[in-house]
Amino acid sequence: MDFSSVFLNAALAAVSPANLLFCFLGTIVGIVIGALPGFTSTMGVALFIPFTYSMHPATGLIFLVSIYCSSTYGGSISAILINTPGTPSAVITTIDGYEMTKNGEGGRALAMAVFSSLVGGIVSALALLLIAPPLARLVLLFGPVEIFYLALFGLSVIVGFSKGSLIKGLISGVAGLLLATVGVDGISGVYRYTFDNVSLFEGIPIVPMVIGLFSTCQVFVLGEQKRTTIVHDIATFSDSSVPRMSDIKAHWFNMLRSSVIGTIVGIIPAAGMSIACAIAYNEAKRVSKHPEKFGNGSVEGVIASEAANNGVTGGSLVPLLTLGVPGNTVSAIFLGGLLIHGLRPGLQLFTKYADVSYTLLVGLFIANVMMFVVGLFAAKQVVKVTKASTDLLAPIIMLLCVVGSYAIRNNLFDVGVMLVFGIVGYLMKRWGYSTPSMILGLILGPMAEGEFRRALMLSRGNWSYFCSRPVSIILLVLIVITLVGPALRNRRIMSK
Repeated sequence: MDFSSVFLNAALAAVSPANLLFCFLGTIVGIVIGALPGFTSTMGVALFIPFTYSMHPATGLIFLVSIYCSSTYGGSISAILINTPGTPSAVITTIDGYEMTKNGEGGRALAMAVFSSLVGGIVSALALLLIAPPLARLVLLFGPVEIFYLALFGLSVIVGFSKGSLIKGLISGVAGLLLATVGVDGISGVYRYTFDNVSLFEGIPIVPMVIGLFSTCQVFVLGEQKRTTIVHDIATFSDSSVPRMSDIKAHWFNMLRSSVIGTIVGIIPAAGMSIACAIAYNEAKRVSKHPEKFGNGSVEGVIASEAANNGVTGGSLVPLLTLGVPGNTVSAIFLGGLLIHGLRPGLQLFTKYADVSYTLLVGLFIANVMMFVVGLFAAKQVVKVTKASTDLLAPIIMLLCVVGSYAIRNNLFDVGVMLVFGIVGYLMKRWGYSTPSMILGLILGPMAEGEFRRALMLSRGNWSYFCSRPVSIILLVLIVITLVGPALRNRRIMSK
């Protein structure tokens, strides 16, 4: 079957009533989650992964990617109207967005934020469609050694996730690797750390653990807050929230440039949205004819931040779908969504499961368009959710956590896992440890261990086998650069 027929079938599947419905629902859920300060895209995707288990793989993945895209934009709503970034990546948007609101241009800021998010999302989706399938074919060059190095490279991303203490990030990653040893050994068949508990034979259940670390943890955080609502004051605006053609014509290149920056940064593992927004914002300010307006209500700043923000979404899925290396925290969680549907990143995803993968790629375009349409009319209403009582929000989230954890295997043990890791996640957040690093260790640990042992068996213990091919050498060099680079940079800063 040629590409054109595959793509046509995928396009028809993407616009089926079921897929459009769940794309719409995902958009609504994502915008609300994004607009709630303290709630992140990671939490949104993690919370709803279990609900996709009974869906068709393509439908479930479109639902998740809709939450991902729309929650990324949703953070700008509270950033612009109440000076509180809904997501960490919306911090840059706050700089000029709230100033525009104070200047009576809140509607204009929201309009250009959603339009820039649309442009960023479309550019990144286009990049994903063009780059991912050819890159996946390179996986044919990968044997056990290369896949082992690829898993190590994914684990080296922990360095990027460790925004505070690198040591704490590494400790979190090693803890995840240790948890990955639980279960039946796939090669020898030995039971490891299962304590004769049948529920542990397949290892620590990933989805309940993810829900616990990211969603249940947030319930505990809400519980300890002294205030009864997330925020107190809601800004109002009287100007139109429909994008102005004059703004689009004047700043189209800023949108395009920032979208490309976001897409490129998204492809780089662990670089993240905050970095993309900062780079795009600085570049927009550098080439602007009115740099003095930045920080005082410049629409250029809002455009740069939001285009880069959503540019990361498609870019972060490129290394995930092709190589299994998450581009950021959300795509690391998204990997769990692929695995529960029996899908593995790589060439098979674009050959054997081409109907699913290409439907997802087309669905990404639809999700961005739907985000624009819904966001255009819903921003002023959605921000009111931030005044909802935490006494109401916390129980609702906890209920979803329990139902989601139980639904996958109909096993109360998984609910216990969710609660335990909710407490663990709360303590890790409080003490500055990286929860994404632990998840990454758990997901990539079995892959690294299995391929390492296969490589040793194939080479009969010959260690030179690990550096015998060009691809393996290139990956080894990349791993060393990823691990050593931050240490050298920190030493240079300290020496100054």
